[in-house]
Order: sequence, then structure tokens, then C-alpha cells
Amino acid sequence: MRIRPIVLIPGLVTVLGISLGVLHSQQRSATAIESLGAAPTGSASPSPPAQPVQADPEQRRYPAVPADPIATATLLAEVETALRDPTTRPQQLPDLGHQQQVIYRVLSADVPRSQQVLAALPQRWRSVAERHLAARREFLRMSRGRRPSMLPAWRIIQPEPAEQLIAYYKKAEAATGIEWEVLAAVNLVETGMGRIDGVSVANAQGPMQFLPTTWAEAGIGKGDIRDPHDAIQAAARYLVRRGGLQDIRRGLWGYNNSDYYGKAVMLYASLIKEDPSAYTGLYHWEIHFNADAGDLWLPVGYVQRAPISVQEYLRRNPSSRAPE
Repeated sequence: MRIRPIVLIPGLVTVLGISLGVLHSQQRSATAIESLGAAPTGSASPSPPAQPVQADPEQRRYPAVPADPIATATLLAEVETALRDPTTRPQQLPDLGHQQQVIYRVLSADVPRSQQVLAALPQRWRSVAERHLAARREFLRMSRGRRPSMLPAWRIIQPEPAEQLIAYYKKAEAATGIEWEVLAAVNLVETGMGRIDGVSVANAQGPMQFLPTTWAEAGIGKGDIRDPHDAIQAAARYLVRRGGLQDIRRGLWGYNNSDYYGKAVMLYASLIKEDPSAYTGLYHWEIHFNADAGDLWLPVGYVQRAPISVQEYLRRNPSSRAPE
């Protein structure tokens, strides 16, 4: 957040994730869930890199996506239904959210395949899937150049509980008028709801990725730039200052100088506004990094004090790669 010229970073764009996926054009390394794999961040330390953890904490695995479009549509419908079902066991939600995320990441890069899946989806989920794919493709349009061969100096951590984050968003909405769903979508694409703990190449920091200079502006930053509560409140104040109450897209342009970014954020926000239970899936999206070796999963527990080559990381952590 910040006004900055657009800088298109090779391979970039969250989750992710974000992831997403995660991530967008700016001088930041990525936005979480929507990350397509950005250039390594500026947080590298002269100390030796930590040993990366295995990408299968607690026996979790990189989700597979069926090759058959009808099977994919069936799986996606089941996942979307389960994520919104209050009787779904909480311990199932992380894998369901990750499966949802990976399906949309795979389909967004394959238009013919995605069209076949959309045609086979029940009508109930067609608009939902179309908006997910459209949001992801907005971030893909921000990617330029070769995909990175280095992974960033990040820590991937557990975010605060979903209900706590929602309380922070709603508190910020009550104080500023900026809709909580927009703040949730920004939190998603910036750091995967706070999973990415790292400093971008532009020195943006914390779960809402503030430049310290912006945080220091009168009336914006209060408290700790890395604290989720404080950062979410500051993000809402910043969007107001950038004109978000009159035109939220203008406010988002001030947050990230890209129409692609604003469109993607509003698509994710629309999913939550239409059905607040859609937040459950987005909350459980993981951090993915679209490197030269493919779309890599960086799980909670990933720790690098300095950038590491993709080749070396995969040698130690082969389960971060998508299944064949």
C-alpha cells in the first residue's frame, strides 16, 4: 500500500495465494494465494538458509486434479458444497480449501479444459467457478517473463483463526465504511490471510503489506505493522484516504496501481458478499509459488532466511511439486 509505479516482476502475481497464488505487479515480491511465483524478496539475510521443512506436514499432500473434465466438475461441486456445509468436520476444511484452490489454479491456465469443466458443473456452482477463474486470470495477466528459479526468503505461518480475522474486518468496516469482504479479499491476495511472513522487494511488510513510509503517514498506521488487527484497520483507513468510499476500485488502485489487481479483489469480495460461507474455502488456501519447475506448494513451516534455488528445495522437499 502505497502509491508506486507498476513494476512487472518475472513470474509474479499471493496464496498463496496467494495463491492464490499468491502475486501481483508492484515492487512487492508477490501476493500470497495468487502468487504465480515472484522474484525472491528483499528480506534475505547473510546467515545460511534454514533447512526447509517437508511439504507434507501432518501427512497432508498436494491435491491432485482429475484429468477428466467431468470428474473434475464432480469433485469441484463436492468440495464447494462441503466447504459451505456447517456439518463438515473442522479438520477436513484445510484439505478441502486446498483442493478447491488447486483446481482453480489448474483450470485457470487451461481455457479449453476449464470450459469443459464449467459445462459439466451443476448450475449452482457455475457462476462461483467463473468468478474464481476470472480472478485468477487477472493475476496471470500481470505475470511477465520467465518464471523464477529461486524461492523467496519467507516464513509461512498459521494465520489467526478465521472468526478472529472476520471480527477484525468487520470492526474496520464499522469504523470506516469499507466493506469487510473487500478487506478479506485484500488480505487473501496480499499474504494468504497472513500466512506469508516476509518483506517484499519494495520493503512492504505485514499481513496487509504496508510500506513503512505509508504506515507512518498521519492517520494510517497505528500499532504494529505486523499485527493482523492493526494492519487490517490501517488498510481500511488507507482505502478511505485513496477514495475507496466514493469508488472502491479507485481505492484499490491506490493500494496497488493495477486494474487487474482491483478486478481480482472485487471478484473475490463478490463471492464472500454473495455467500459469507465462501470465506471458509478462501481462508484455507495455501501458499503456492509458480516457479520454473511448476506450481510449488510452500506449506506452513516453510522457513528460508535467504533465497534458495528451486532445484535444491525440491531435492529436499519433492512433495512440494504437483503430483503427476
